[in-house]
Amino acid sequence: AVGSTQSTGSSGINAEYGGGQSEEAASQNLNAINNFGDKARKPWALSFSYGRALQASVLKAWQGKLENVPAAQNELRKRAYANHMACLGKYHGDIEGASAGDSLFIANHQY
Repeated sequence: AVGSTQSTGSSGINAEYGGGQSEEAASQNLNAINNFGDKARKPWALSFSYGRALQASVLKAWQGKLENVPAAQNELRKRAYANHMACLGKYHGDIEGASAGDSLFIANHQY
């Protein structure tokens, strides 16, 4: 549906992608979307709003302690790289994170 409504002149599409998925599930799903269908008909980059898909492992590693900053930075690099590869449709699920498989669902969450 996106291919029939999205202009080929657009530089990219950014989807709000949440629903309490784990970081890993979000990366796997983004990868699947980027591998779906005819790549020649998708002339734009397809990504998503990372927010929670990047922060759980980082926060778990950091724990608010200065001495954990290098570990937290390493977690951020890993998740950013996983999502970079997913944007290219080349992610294989081989990047483990401190919370990568944990569900981020929060029952009755309100904004």
